[in-house]
Amino acid sequence: MNKNVERGQATRAHLVEVATRLFTANGYDGTSIEMVLAEARVSRGSLYHHFQGKDALFWAVLESVGSRVGAQIVAEVEAAPDPIAGMRIDCLAWIRLAVDPVVQQTVLIDAPAVLGWQRWREINEQTNLGWFRTDLSYAADAGLIDREHVDPFAHIVLAAINEIAMMIARAPDPAAALPAAESAVTEFLNRLLGTAAPPLDVPF
Repeated sequence: MNKNVERGQATRAHLVEVATRLFTANGYDGTSIEMVLAEARVSRGSLYHHFQGKDALFWAVLESVGSRVGAQIVAEVEAAPDPIAGMRIDCLAWIRLAVDPVVQQTVLIDAPAVLGWQRWREINEQTNLGWFRTDLSYAADAGLIDREHVDPFAHIVLAAINEIAMMIARAPDPAAALPAAESAVTEFLNRLLGTAAPPLDVPF
């Protein structure tokens, strides 16, 4: 690879890493371009070569965090014996990530405000709604739910776990709020699907 391209990619990755730390610690509103420049020790021209401004830098951070979160959840879901178990693992994995300070601040607190609720919701649906439709189609094939309820239930599950994740992220003590949230999600899915749940302390 061309050395200039290599250096450019390294600089961009460094800026995203620094911005992730600062957005996590200070929030979007509390983080300035000047803070990123000082922390990253790069010139303003170098930053603007890669990003048009703070919004573009925040978007890059969201993409990076989203890739990490997606890979982590997929790795856990792959171990599921069937799509119903996979949906349960997916939901619990997501709300547990709400305790992660990076996910908490960037994805659950700042992103809806910075992107706008409608855009945030669209992105979330693009990445998750299809999975839930597939899982619930399997549940319909198994006779656990009516076929006509697959799409509405997919929206309900997505809305429910996002709301619970936000509740955890905004709690005074997110870690303390997690056990009750896990229990509620498990009970909700039990009632929806009529299936037995694995113990909450079983690692996924």
